[in-house]
Amino acid sequence: MRVGGELRDLATEVTESDTVEPVTIDSEEGLSILRHSAAHVLAQAVQRINPETKLGIGPPITDGFYYDFDPAQPFTPEDLRLIEKEMQRIIKQGQRFVRRVVTEEEARAELAEEPYKLELIGLKGGAGDENGESVEVGGAELTIYDNIDPKTGELCWKDLCRGPHVPNTRIIGNGWSLMRSAGAYWRGSEKNPMLQRIYGTAWPSKDELRAYQTRLEEAAKRDHRKLGKELDLFSFPDEIGSGMSVWHPRGGIIRGEMEQHARRRHIAAGYHYVYTPHISKEDLFWQSNHLVNYKDDMFPAIHLDEVADDDGHVVKQGQDYYLKPMNCPMHILIYKERSRSYRDLPLRLAENGTVYRYERSGALHGLTRVRGFTQDDSHLFVTPDQLQEEAGKVLDFIISMLRDFGLTDFELELSMRDDEKDKWIGTDEFWESSTDALRQVALASGLKLTEVPGEAAFYGPKIDLKTRDAIGRVWQLSTVQVDPNLPERFELEYTGADGEKHRPIMIHRALFGSIERFFAILLEHYAGAFPVWLSPVQVVGIPVAEQYGEYLDGVIAQLHERGVRAEVDHSDDRMPKKIRTHTKAKVPFQLIAGEDDRAAGAVSFRFRDGTQLNGVPVAEAIERIVGSIDAHEQVSTAWTE
Repeated sequence: MRVGGELRDLATEVTESDTVEPVTIDSEEGLSILRHSAAHVLAQAVQRINPETKLGIGPPITDGFYYDFDPAQPFTPEDLRLIEKEMQRIIKQGQRFVRRVVTEEEARAELAEEPYKLELIGLKGGAGDENGESVEVGGAELTIYDNIDPKTGELCWKDLCRGPHVPNTRIIGNGWSLMRSAGAYWRGSEKNPMLQRIYGTAWPSKDELRAYQTRLEEAAKRDHRKLGKELDLFSFPDEIGSGMSVWHPRGGIIRGEMEQHARRRHIAAGYHYVYTPHISKEDLFWQSNHLVNYKDDMFPAIHLDEVADDDGHVVKQGQDYYLKPMNCPMHILIYKERSRSYRDLPLRLAENGTVYRYERSGALHGLTRVRGFTQDDSHLFVTPDQLQEEAGKVLDFIISMLRDFGLTDFELELSMRDDEKDKWIGTDEFWESSTDALRQVALASGLKLTEVPGEAAFYGPKIDLKTRDAIGRVWQLSTVQVDPNLPERFELEYTGADGEKHRPIMIHRALFGSIERFFAILLEHYAGAFPVWLSPVQVVGIPVAEQYGEYLDGVIAQLHERGVRAEVDHSDDRMPKKIRTHTKAKVPFQLIAGEDDRAAGAVSFRFRDGTQLNGVPVAEAIERIVGSIDAHEQVSTAWTE
């Protein structure tokens, strides 16, 4: 339950004056509590089997939970089966979760044999969520949760934990499963020991667990890394380095279509494309504050420009250069290059700018988490009076663009300031006006809106757009971020209608987020079967026999004249094998021609799902193909008349 807005165990004593709200197990908060409770059962089971195993942390995560351990030996699949059986016994026993407040000295005494817990105790009140420490000591006081035998009242196990938990282990039920184990650095740092992490999932019912497992199976089939290899789209050569992709010709076609379509739409919407270098002197990133807040996420400096004489004495000091982690500082310099008037605003700058982040090797994942990626970045400079209208145009533009790519299910999240006064910069008036501007923009969209206090950047509120893909997964894509901070740091100005100097507000806007990640999302959304306009090969001609190849060459030539990516398969393979090959390659249209088709000046269509449409006149076939491209249609089955 929530008591006065705070999550509490159901055993908490309340008074008549308290405001109490229920937390159901199928809510977002309820699922987190269920999963965190399952993580405790996992840890108890591990220590029952091997009491010498040391405990790390065990937070809930999206769709599940994990717990980090320091065992004598890495876990094996057989170990996981034994742990699951022990977890079943603990759950069936119905042990009660009992909260107990302790002092730091008491916690250290009780957990003297748990070195990782002892390290966390010193973080009381200051642990962040990034590595899961807040589930242990994120509150203002230290608490231990005891697992109590319901029949004897004896202590079964205990763990340092902030809570809350379900009342007893039986409530966890049978909608859970262990998934896998993997290595993980303690608290996410490569400087720390490597621990063993066991992942699990938990749901309110067995049926929901099975539905989730089905989604996982479908996701595995759609894994963009697997499809990228099968469809010859991209790769990650070891010779280049971890997290660095190269795009093959077919992948390059899709990416090119994405970028060109976006470019046309941006120019029509009043954006100006700019180009900036990949590297800069460090002073720029000191001024933008990246080297203060994000240095650990940037690649090391490159020392250049040092000059030495013949004796090796330095006569000119060198400079440190950095690969850029973001494009915004360079766009700011473009704005600052000359004086600006209110008549110049809003100024909309756009760039497909490649940036570089030093992602830890364990965090890299295909195209969705890389070290070099291209942001479809835009920065808008507006007057305060233009903020709401321009933010509304940006959000409408984002939604319209994503619909062009076949995504239709959206929701919004508004990240706002909370009441912690020392965390935020800027006036109360700015926060109130800018937050309300974004709120009005979000409400006007008609999309579901969730407001999240405390999640804003320290300098301004933002809207995040999330989309649901074909198998129900939610992806966070585009962001509209209000920023008065960088204009202040770089002393940006414009001359107002009153003749006075004023400070503009920046809007950071990434539509795709990164082109690589968005490509991966689309690849999985469509399971590789892209809409016709994005397909690398849109049409393949397949002659029934060799003598009909020349006829199909003529048809394909007409398609080429209309800009269609088309080819004829003149290989020595038999027709059925050609059909299988191009079906596996997910080509939208196979045009088959034999004697009847040639005699009638027609072709027969074969579609991705195996359906056919026979005897279509060539002119009509061409118009249908071109029409499906122009309309951005997804064609997988035969058209109905």
